[in-house]
Amino acid sequence: MLRWILGGREAQGSVEKNPVLFIGEEQPKNWFTELQVLKGHFDIVRFLVQIDDFRFASAGDDGLVLVWNVETGERLLELRGHSQQITAMTAYTHTSGENTHTSLITASSDRTLSLWDPETGNRVQTVSDLQSSVKCLLVLERLCVWVSGGNELCVWNRDFQLQCQSQHHDDTGISAMVELPKNCIAAAMDKEIVIFRLTMSTGSQLSVAEVRRLSDHQDSIHALININGHCVLWLDVLWVEDHS
Repeated sequence: MLRWILGGREAQGSVEKNPVLFIGEEQPKNWFTELQVLKGHFDIVRFLVQIDDFRFASAGDDGLVLVWNVETGERLLELRGHSQQITAMTAYTHTSGENTHTSLITASSDRTLSLWDPETGNRVQTVSDLQSSVKCLLVLERLCVWVSGGNELCVWNRDFQLQCQSQHHDDTGISAMVELPKNCIAAAMDKEIVIFRLTMSTGSQLSVAEVRRLSDHQDSIHALININGHCVLWLDVLWVEDHS
């Protein structure tokens, strides 16, 4: 269930086929007024990703990806294919000539990665039999690649071809990633932050190497945020590391 609390919007008329509950006039209006409750998931929703100005996707422990209309709350598509909970999801936009297309990439505890077309609901690409579950995804638009984080950090092109990967890490694995300047990536692994650098050779071959470890946290790191060339880490303390 998704609770829609976008303030300053008038509720739309209900469409009978849509699993949308509209909040009535009895609820006082304020900036955090619930406008709609979107029903469709059978377990906890953990990820919300914007596709474009009109659509967004939700995913979670039921293994489903649902695509919704932002304006009406209508459920447009139901993407089925994962057999276990979804552990990461991101949008991947690429341009070919004058055409721009946005796809969805999902990872699951079933140790698969999937590329979805949100226009048709088709699963376009799948990578299976991974060594570990992927816990996070990161798109590097400038390099036209995307990165998956689990027990390894893997770099993929838009055709789902593996370009390079880091060595095997401990069972804790990579739980979060953020892009840094100079083709670097900060990856959270338990209580440490590992900085990786991507390098492209003259033959357009990518390689990834660890360049630094930051280990001052006292507990597991759950989130990384990039702010103007700084990596901000938040758990029980706030740490700003400058990589400009």
